[in-house]
Amino acid sequence: MNKLVLLALCALAVSVAYAEEEKFTDKYDNVDLDEVLKNERLFNSYYKCLMDQGKCTPEGAELKKYLPEAIKTECAPCTEKQKEGAKKVIKHLTKNKPTEWKNLMDKWDPERKYREKYESRIDEILNS
Repeated sequence: MNKLVLLALCALAVSVAYAEEEKFTDKYDNVDLDEVLKNERLFNSYYKCLMDQGKCTPEGAELKKYLPEAIKTECAPCTEKQKEGAKKVIKHLTKNKPTEWKNLMDKWDPERKYREKYESRIDEILNS
């Protein structure tokens, strides 16, 4: 009986740990994206980080770490705030910084695998 209880507790611990890993950390969800997007210095810091052209802030390093998984999974592990932030950034970059958007897409999706997959979603974001 004790072994069964121990096994159940282990299974519960693993499932709790797994559930916590399903979503990306929300540690940086309070970054003011509007400020980053309107401030050239801040924007360029993140942009250079993502393009491997400069140092990364802790927030930029976290973004860079999770970006490939977010791209592959349609942001499935993202929090709701991260999904909304991604939409805001995509809309801003495609409308206001198309060169930087293209460079980021070329860097993070060089085979255009995901770009084509998400094309209709991006159109939805741009028209919202």
